[in-house]
Amino acid sequence: MIDYKSTRGHDEIKNSAQAIIQGIAKDKGLFVPRSIPAIEGGIGSLVGRDYKDIAYEVLSRFLSDFSKEDILDAVQKAYDSKFEKDEIVPLIEKGGVHFLELYHGKTSAFKDMALSILPHLLTKSLKKEKENKKIIILTATSGDTGKAALEGFADVENTEIIVYYPVDGVSQVQRMQMITQEGKNTHVVAIKGNFDNAQTGVKNIFSDDVFNKGLNDKGYMLSSANSINIGRLVPQVAYYVYAYAQLIGAGKIKDGESINIVVPTGNFGNILAAYYASHMGVKVHKFICASNKNKVLTDFINTGIYDINRQFYVTNSPSMDILISSNLERLLYHLSDGKEEVIRELMLQLENEKKYEIPDDVKERMKIFAAGFADEQDTIEAIKDLYQRENYLMDTHTAVAYDVYSKYKENTKDDTITIIASTASPYKFSNSVIAALDEEASGTEFELVQQLEKITGIPIPKGLKDLDKKEVLHHRVIEKEDMLKELEKAYL
Repeated sequence: MIDYKSTRGHDEIKNSAQAIIQGIAKDKGLFVPRSIPAIEGGIGSLVGRDYKDIAYEVLSRFLSDFSKEDILDAVQKAYDSKFEKDEIVPLIEKGGVHFLELYHGKTSAFKDMALSILPHLLTKSLKKEKENKKIIILTATSGDTGKAALEGFADVENTEIIVYYPVDGVSQVQRMQMITQEGKNTHVVAIKGNFDNAQTGVKNIFSDDVFNKGLNDKGYMLSSANSINIGRLVPQVAYYVYAYAQLIGAGKIKDGESINIVVPTGNFGNILAAYYASHMGVKVHKFICASNKNKVLTDFINTGIYDINRQFYVTNSPSMDILISSNLERLLYHLSDGKEEVIRELMLQLENEKKYEIPDDVKERMKIFAAGFADEQDTIEAIKDLYQRENYLMDTHTAVAYDVYSKYKENTKDDTITIIASTASPYKFSNSVIAALDEEASGTEFELVQQLEKITGIPIPKGLKDLDKKEVLHHRVIEKEDMLKELEKAYL
């Protein structure tokens, strides 16, 4: 049986259903598995299995208190015709790497991979635990999580979902995807601040005992759709296991041979899922963490010092415009052998001093990670270069990863077979992508979507077609300091 505990204490031991419902531990820590399960027989035993089968195998090991029938049902409902590719996540070899295309779901971003299944896991968790309170899902987004969460939870029985996004920190397409969202239980709120402000506000609401007691008395409880929720993180492990099995099946590697995994990284959840996959049997030589100009993670991996006392930049890869990477806490817990007192001290330093330095033994274990960053010009040039050479089109976030990997390979001469997590459709960032192709970009973002299709011949994803013609249903904009006050007015 796999159970879960807080990164900051040992008092709260939960089964997976309880951890999914609660979202974040009462001591502000994140739930982690007390042991990471392996695939018996190795990943080679999964060769030839389709994505649903492999997702089932991964989830059944992490969610050991769920019945086989519950997990199969959730998988079948999540990975269905809402994905535009039959294989769910194509693995495309271009430019000397294998792009794992994670963006063929309903919202054209990798968040669909987990947020298509999280509502099913949550509702099944509620039934398992005989919990009859109404769940309020609180989510902060830097662009893609918000729409994917709204889409997943829209009109799901016994839930409300509230998404906070930085008013000037998402693209027009991302904003329009959110504020046109239908569903009686959906709420979208812009805050006057950046993503870190939104994420910190959500965490503070979760840890406010007085507010949470008031909610409980009214028949509500909070949960999260961010990757701070273990039910959001675990499904992401499946696509790395699947990709490794695909490489074995295609004869690119032998079972047990190491690969590199490159992830464009903001909140550290997607690359943490790759780390979990490595404990399940995916052999990894290097995890390569790719950042944009907000390179707090690059500096941390290279020095062991996490320091957010720095300028915040708004870039052409906005989903990575983050300085506080929440899921890093989980990695540090695992690398410090589960010493919650170490994690408590580091997180207290981050809260009070805005920086911390990890112990030497943890620095040594961090050497399985490499890191680099790409500025906006690097990103544009990477898109142009790969499209001209291979006729393969990347979005800006994937281009950050490709540029960082190209520099890594040039510096290290490392020829290990490499997977890059391709996290969003190029159509979500048409303005930047068109500029990279040396075409004149003119008009609204929505007109640029049409223009990009004419230039490349690549079909527009269904979820982005005619987005600008949809009715705006959510108009609220609040001060970042007012997040809790607004909830108190609405629910207490």
